Amino acid sequence: MRFYYHLGIVEKSSTSKDYKIVFSAYIRIILCAIFMLSTTAAMANTAASEVNVYSARKEALIKPLLDRFTQETGIKVNLVTGKADALLKRLETEGRNTPADMLITTDAGRLYRAQQADVLQAIQSKTLEQVIPANYREPAGYWYGLSVRARPIFFAKDRAKASDLSSYEQLADQRFKGQICIRSSNNIYNQSLVASMIKANGVEKTEQWAKNLVKNMARPPRGGDRDQIRAAASGQCNIAIANTYYFGAMMAGKKQKDRTAASKMALFWPNQDTRGTHVNISGAGITKHAKHRTNAILLLEFLANKSSQKWYAETNHEYPVRNDVEASALLKSWGNFKSDAVNLSILGQYNSEAVKVMDRAGWK
Repeated sequence: MRFYYHLGIVEKSSTSKDYKIVFSAYIRIILCAIFMLSTTAAMANTAASEVNVYSARKEALIKPLLDRFTQETGIKVNLVTGKADALLKRLETEGRNTPADMLITTDAGRLYRAQQADVLQAIQSKTLEQVIPANYREPAGYWYGLSVRARPIFFAKDRAKASDLSSYEQLADQRFKGQICIRSSNNIYNQSLVASMIKANGVEKTEQWAKNLVKNMARPPRGGDRDQIRAAASGQCNIAIANTYYFGAMMAGKKQKDRTAASKMALFWPNQDTRGTHVNISGAGITKHAKHRTNAILLLEFLANKSSQKWYAETNHEYPVRNDVEASALLKSWGNFKSDAVNLSILGQYNSEAVKVMDRAGWK
């Protein structure tokens, strides 16, 4: 007891019984302290073993991969899906109080907007830098591409021929008057297409092209990409502009009407003799106020691994962002093509000018 007395664990007493009582009290205090510390650590560990994601992609197009991530790492993914613009506004409104650690969205134009809104932070990852080509990621690391989609020309097999086509610029020719179906100017995919043309040809030439393209439209712009393909298949126009993954979804989908419409259309890769076909991405960035930054980076790296990239190709009909992962059999059936190698961050930089050009051209 002298040893414990000198340590201050027991108090001096005339009987050993008193020593035992005091010693027991101290033990209870110590055990309670240990329990509280372990409980706090467990709670902190539980909170650390999660990551919160805001996704503009539909749940079916991202959740299976997030579930795989949880199975492999034990890190729980809390997913919130919504419209791209609404999620960006939410991040701005929440500020440093946002629960989001990662933003997943479509098109480099939207990723650029998020960067400009100061809701993303730059990260450095050797893994991402090694596997994602430089033109599919923001140079400072604010966002990284996760899948690639092209925006080529589609034509009705019974009313048009591939030999009649060559480039996006050619669609402004008078001989295509009343033949083209395309979405409205407020669509980010078209804005990025026009931005790529401004980069290649300058504002003046692109504006003249846009004016003539408007004259060649078969109808006022309406609907989504699938609607442009359906319209061409039904005879409302001969040519449609759409993203490849929509065409793939129609070809492989459950709706017989869509499969029939897609069977009437063929894909043409424009600008193969010049800069290449316009492409864009779906991508992600780590939020500026991420509370689980390390987990978010791990998830981003997971979404870029070979297994995830293969899933994108097989399920979403998108091209892998990695050069060492093959496209699906369906995507391969469309043939190889040369893509525009411009860094996609530039499309965001030219977005504002692209919108102005489209407005002046009367593109509704």
